[in-house]
Amino acid sequence: MLETILAISGKPGLYRLVSRGNRSLIVETLDEAKKRMPAFSADKVISLADIAMYTENGEVPLRKVLNKVKEKENGQPAAFDYKKASREELAAYFEEVLPNFDRDRVYPTDIKKLLSWYNLLVKAGLTDFDEALAPTEGDNIADRKAQAE
Repeated sequence: MLETILAISGKPGLYRLVSRGNRSLIVETLDEAKKRMPAFSADKVISLADIAMYTENGEVPLRKVLNKVKEKENGQPAAFDYKKASREELAAYFEEVLPNFDRDRVYPTDIKKLLSWYNLLVKAGLTDFDEALAPTEGDNIADRKAQAE
């Protein structure tokens, strides 16, 4: 599922991949508006399946971190007010989710973005973070799945 959820640099929120155009991707916002728009090759587009969080022992895939937040929040949107939280409060909250996160490489803005994305996904009803797409001919999804394990 995370393979088709995209973050686009410079644009707020998350997007679902709808289709691939000739020179662009057609994406749809995850919010209630469900607006569709193109994402061009000049846009920095990244799949949530390709994102990881730094820990003292390496990296943890975002899907595992999202699952830990889901476990902490009992599948509900985060009750923690990350928008107004101080640097120390963010670190204390995130330490409960990922105890060995790298405090030098994971910034408060990263934690805020993670919680923002988590809330968007939960509100959109996308809470099965481990769900994988079935590979299709020409896709490299099977390769990504092997790398994630």
